[in-house]
Amino acid sequence: MNKTIALAGNPNVGKSTLFNALTGSHQHVGNWPGKTVEKKDGQLWIGEQEIRVV
Repeated sequence: MNKTIALAGNPNVGKSTLFNALTGSHQHVGNWPGKTVEKKDGQLWIGEQEIRVV
């Protein structure tokens, strides 16, 4: 079974920073609302389990 984690929340709370930490990506981050507005997908591996992060 494939699993997906969706990161959602208020502006400026660290969603992109968490996304980068989980997926090893390098999304741009900033200290103002609206910096990251496009949808991005990433993968997180826990053991043999692949988890999609959006």
